[in-house]
Amino acid sequence: MKKLGLLFKEVSEKRIKSSLKESHSVFVINYSKLSGPDLNSLRLTLKSTNANLFVIKNTVARKALKDSGLELLVNTINGPCGLIFSKDEPVDVSRALYDFAKTHEQLKLQGGTLKDKIIGKNEIEAMAKLPSKEILRARVVMALNSPISGLVIVLNQTLKKFVYCLDQIKQKKTV
Repeated sequence: MKKLGLLFKEVSEKRIKSSLKESHSVFVINYSKLSGPDLNSLRLTLKSTNANLFVIKNTVARKALKDSGLELLVNTINGPCGLIFSKDEPVDVSRALYDFAKTHEQLKLQGGTLKDKIIGKNEIEAMAKLPSKEILRARVVMALNSPISGLVIVLNQTLKKFVYCLDQIKQKKTV
């Protein structure tokens, strides 16, 4: 019979591996000196973006990441670390992490993966500073609408000039 600690490690490793397969992005954070209520607040914030925070022993996380082919991400694990698994939009998760890290200096963004690409702290911060989907969609619509609006304005101005010219000719002939 296995010891309880070994059984817990095996179950945790299997859970990390399955979460890695299901997730579109994974973020690694260092939460040292972060209080329990603050960690729960982070969990609630991440839950609103459909992401999960998983706190695990570093040795188990390293082994699971190596077995999953993410050896480059193993270097980001040092100290009390947490893995954040996101099934949805990684920009929303990175924004939530970045905003939380601004108000809680104890939280450090270490790195992560975006699909199969390893990203660092700078890329996470760059993603967090991207505008939301709605704003980007509005910008695309404006960009598509701009040439049409310009054409309408030019044609309208041409008609106004033509009418003004006819009015001037009429005034000269009546004088």
